[in-house]
Amino acid sequence: MVRKHLLAIGGALGLGLVSAGLAQTIEGLDLGAIQSRAVEQARDAEAFLSAVSDRGKDARDEARQTVDESLAAVKAIDPTKLPKVGEAGAIDLDEMVSGAQGSLDNPRSAPLFIAFASLSMPEDSLKQMIADVHKAGGVVVFRGLPGNNGRMFAAAMRRVVSQDASGNVAIDPRLFRAFDIKAVPTYVAVSTGFTPCDDFACKSRVPPFDRVTGNVTVQYALESLAQAKGPGAPVAGAALANLVRHD
Repeated sequence: MVRKHLLAIGGALGLGLVSAGLAQTIEGLDLGAIQSRAVEQARDAEAFLSAVSDRGKDARDEARQTVDESLAAVKAIDPTKLPKVGEAGAIDLDEMVSGAQGSLDNPRSAPLFIAFASLSMPEDSLKQMIADVHKAGGVVVFRGLPGNNGRMFAAAMRRVVSQDASGNVAIDPRLFRAFDIKAVPTYVAVSTGFTPCDDFACKSRVPPFDRVTGNVTVQYALESLAQAKGPGAPVAGAALANLVRHD
């Protein structure tokens, strides 16, 4: 069970809701920032290991091994081997795959408009979703790294995320658990702000919210949520106004 929770660590090492400064860009990937966070990521691993200390030595050893493997997967990304995909701009992957401990030590409010996504979605649909959610002022959230493969995730992000929208993309399995997300795409409008719980395997208690699940556009989802007059309607209406204004 411990290992099951830990398999998402490669993605869980980051609730990248706010853009970090780009330290060094190579082939469109902020590898310098990723590698410069190795020490902080090691602290993340230690913090998580202490959280499971009461589960026995075997659990701690397994946790350490899985965390080490996840961090190694991110640090091993070679930007020179990533495909060139045009002028999408530099993507701050470090923002999405590191800094979890900062989020846990200094919890930030979760976004009010959230689009849950996966790399299993058609690429064109995912690209349009990310662009529109950015315009609406929301955040697109992924559960974790596919197959714990940082290189695969980085390459995919370069194809679908523009530089100005990278701050609106995050990896956070806690939000998937909090809203019990079973399918993507799912759009959620939350009535009020809340702070995600402070454990990698926890499940947050969330305020009233509305959701739409299905292969629909961001505008359709927001219109549906706003017209439903539920608890998330005010947030959906504001996000819809943002989207229309930027189109």
